[in-house]
Amino acid sequence: MNFRDIFSLAFRTVRSNKLRTGLTVSIIAFGIMALIGIITAIKAMNQKFTESFSTMGANGFSIRFKERNIRFGGGGNNSELKLSKKGQKKEKKSNLGKIITKEEVEQFLRSYTFPATKSVSIFANRSNIISTGNRKTSPNVMMFGGDENFLLLNGFSLQYGRNFNVTDVQSGRNVCILGYDVAQKLFREGSERAVNEVVRINSIPFRVLGVLESRGSSFGFSRDNVVLTTYTNVDRNFPSGFSYTIGLMVADLHQVENAMGEAEASFRGIRKLSTTEESNFVIDRSDSVAEKAMNSLGFLTISATVIGLITLIGAAIGLMNIMLVSVSERTKEVGLIKAIGGQSVMVRRQFLMEAIIISMLGAFFGIILGVFVGNLFSMVLHTGFVVPWNWVFYGIFICTLVGLGAGLYPALKAGRLNPIEALRYE
Repeated sequence: MNFRDIFSLAFRTVRSNKLRTGLTVSIIAFGIMALIGIITAIKAMNQKFTESFSTMGANGFSIRFKERNIRFGGGGNNSELKLSKKGQKKEKKSNLGKIITKEEVEQFLRSYTFPATKSVSIFANRSNIISTGNRKTSPNVMMFGGDENFLLLNGFSLQYGRNFNVTDVQSGRNVCILGYDVAQKLFREGSERAVNEVVRINSIPFRVLGVLESRGSSFGFSRDNVVLTTYTNVDRNFPSGFSYTIGLMVADLHQVENAMGEAEASFRGIRKLSTTEESNFVIDRSDSVAEKAMNSLGFLTISATVIGLITLIGAAIGLMNIMLVSVSERTKEVGLIKAIGGQSVMVRRQFLMEAIIISMLGAFFGIILGVFVGNLFSMVLHTGFVVPWNWVFYGIFICTLVGLGAGLYPALKAGRLNPIEALRYE
């Protein structure tokens, strides 16, 4: 008997025991579905993180304020900090807790000479009411202040109207750009009608310059429920006390490290930090936030793998028991095969092939169901269709091992049967 004959005979046997095969295939498919489904959902979440946080691209970075835990010296003197280095003196660290101010970012923009696109921004608050006529939004509209490069460096696109210009920023006049949801709420006849209209932000009149394109939602929160104005206007009308952020983007990806190094050196001078002091600000590449968020999902991958493997171990035990029962039921068949000249190796291969066919059927249905279930989650997150191809191949490989492992002992047992005793078996 060649491989084709063994496969044909094994497949007919599997097909003739529909209930037994269906139950075993279902157990294996459930394990693979859990594994592939969770991995697919994780990939969809990674895609969403990338879209949400890496809008500036790999060639951008930002300078922002960071809080520091300061351990002050004895005597309750909060203006001095003990340095841990041997022989170092106490130095004044009164600037460690200082946020990045408007004056500092403007000084940085003047002094930073590296060829890069620069932007200044600040978060104003998240409890604004935008109104026009008798229509108004809920008091949960977020406000950001920026400059003429803010849209470019933060992944915003204009649907209607124009961006801020240098005059808008320098004068700090009352102009704004509405997020898509805000414009839809206030101008139901069409978002394009918002351009050049006057809206009131917390009772202060603002001229609408443009409307942003929709960015969708992220984990249930709309990213279009925003209003943008210039950072100088925020400083004048909505002083929040928050720290300013500097965004930078270079044209060449290979120049990012050099640009970051020069930016740190320049801003340390502006912050008046000595050579022994640690920087009291953070420089982050714009894709690092997404990378950190995606790395935090690693434990979910481990959990999915453990769940899938536990289920597959149970499926392997069930498959082995079914194959042992099959050996007992088909003892006469095995004896007949051997009586007409069939070799033990052929019997072993037939039973082993049956186990592999069942496990492969489980892998097939499990992968299809897993990809489908995982992409239901991607539909909720509004991401593209995701197929974890590497884990698809892993699933096939694991199920092949399950089939081999579960079918090996029953196949060996069938191959060792004595043909005379097998023919007499009742």
